[in-house]
Amino acid sequence: MTHDIPGPYLTDPNKQEHHLPMNGAVIGRALECDIVIASKSVSREHTRLYREGRRWFVEDMGSTNGTYLNDVRVVAATDIRDGDTLTVGDVTFTFHDPDSTVRETPIPDLDVDVLAGVVRVNRRAVSLSPKEFALLAYLYEHRNQVCSKDEIGRAVWPEYENGNIFDYQIENLVRRLRTRIEHDPANPQLLFTVRGLGYKLITT
Repeated sequence: MTHDIPGPYLTDPNKQEHHLPMNGAVIGRALECDIVIASKSVSREHTRLYREGRRWFVEDMGSTNGTYLNDVRVVAATDIRDGDTLTVGDVTFTFHDPDSTVRETPIPDLDVDVLAGVVRVNRRAVSLSPKEFALLAYLYEHRNQVCSKDEIGRAVWPEYENGNIFDYQIENLVRRLRTRIEHDPANPQLLFTVRGLGYKLITT
């Protein structure tokens, strides 16, 4: 099938295109759905895609097995962007929006849910070690502020009561964290070194 109709569409694993009506679409097992998936892992009405203004959103319709956006379960209506993956049951689609002029921004989109222990960069989950997460959580709590190495040491290594943390331990941890959250760790856009003072996490 060739893409000769303007507007957003999904591609399935077989590269077949499923164009989305501008008033939205429902994905599910029922024949009445806009996109039908004949699979027992898919609920009758599983997932809904809809538009608000220029943005598209996806929400789960109370399905049994859940809806996943970029491998993260959708628990509330979430915006979906060009290039995102959408998993419904055992089928993974890719969302395409030819009219989208907003591509991946040079500055990574960082989302930290400290309570849930979840970190996303450009809405994709990132796996961190416990110390990497502790460092990021502290910096995120104090985002847009300079955090000294002493403050970081006490927050990330509370097991060291006397605070005997060496600078190289903090520097190595910062370096590892940058490889997880930065596009180019050598030229950070989120986690900056403030010479002589410490580190600063910049978020928008």
